[in-house]
Amino acid sequence: MPFDPFAEIVRGFEGEPAELIPILQRVQAIYGYLSPESVGRISRWLRISENEIFGVATFFAQFRFSQPGEHVIKVCLGTACHVKGGEQILDVLKRRLDIQPGESTADGRYQLERVACLGCCALAPVLAIDEKVYADTSVLRVHQMLEERENREDA
Repeated sequence: MPFDPFAEIVRGFEGEPAELIPILQRVQAIYGYLSPESVGRISRWLRISENEIFGVATFFAQFRFSQPGEHVIKVCLGTACHVKGGEQILDVLKRRLDIQPGESTADGRYQLERVACLGCCALAPVLAIDEKVYADTSVLRVHQMLEERENREDA
């Protein structure tokens, strides 16, 4: 019998609608996001509509519906960063990567996120790529950072 990853996901659950959130968390922990296929399987298993599942999942910020990128870019839009140009930096990244916050590039290389605060207000505006924080960023510096990363990865 072929291996069914969904059977592993629901192991230990009884198929009750009240188990929705822990099942969604398990799916996302394994795959990194909630695919349309996984939502369909959960819907059939729990006997609740896909609309109900999307209603619950979209309520919580922890769930995503697109495959995560290899590198996560977080743009801080807290008060200090906003005042010092955080929104312009986000706009540049949206245009340069051709994605919106919460999405990943077509090649899967980058994922763009807007965050309320990275806790570096004195260094505003800031952004983080993966775990590295870049302080006092500018539109020009954003282009340079991406070009440097792309050159390193392509080498």
